[in-house]
This record gives sequence, structure tokens and C-alpha cells, in this order.
Amino acid sequence: MRPPAAASPHEVFARLSAGISAGRWHELAALYAEDAVVEQPFALPSAAPRLEGRAAIDRHFRAAARGPLDLRARDVVVHETGDPEVIVAEFGYDGRVTTSGRAFRTANIQVLRVRDGLIAETRDYHDHPGLARAMRDG
Repeated sequence: MRPPAAASPHEVFARLSAGISAGRWHELAALYAEDAVVEQPFALPSAAPRLEGRAAIDRHFRAAARGPLDLRARDVVVHETGDPEVIVAEFGYDGRVTTSGRAFRTANIQVLRVRDGLIAETRDYHDHPGLARAMRDG
């Protein structure tokens, strides 16, 4: 009997995006390899620009779960690349600050490398200043 094929990069990104949109923060680290690396070049000085390992990624998502943001992905476009492990995802978030009800929108790009059905590395180009502004003004 053949083992099931590992999820494709597109499928793994879809699970990640759906989990964030549904607020299932505690499930997201399971999508990452044990030694995964997340780089966030646009992170604010108060945030970690690099997360190393599933445990650090889990702590990051659990902190997000305690925050006042509700995010829903929209207008998702996934680009395949010449490397079968790598995709580029462009999308926006329709967001809401739960403490004030203030709505906002942000733009995002993620470059993901998925190996054996798990995220091995990402470069996340999120609008961190926009998210901070929404929380501050909300």
C-alpha cells in the first residue's frame, strides 16, 4: 500500500490561511516542521524578526491568540515557482480590532517553502505598521 502523498505547498498555505481566518491559532504550529524558520523583514522593533523552530512559532501564534485582532484572508492569489517546494502567496486581511470593533485592511505577501507537507521556511511580508496602527487607533 502506498503512503498518502504529502500536502502540496498550496494546500498547506490554504490550511494556514483558513486557520488564521477561523482564529484557530493553537493549531497552526502543527503545520510547521520542527526546525522551521519564519522571517518577518517588516516586523516592528518590538516583535521578533526571525522565529526558529516549531516551539517559537507556537509561542508566536499563542500570543496572537491573546491579542485583539480578528483577521480574515481575502483576495488570495498563489503563484507557483520553478521550485516545487516554493510558492508565493499574495493576499489581504480584512481585520477587526475586537476591543473597539474598528475595521481595517492590510496587504500581505508570503514566500513559503513546504517540504514533506510541512512548512520548512517562510518570509512573511505583512503590513506590521498597519496592524500596529489599527490597534493603536482602535
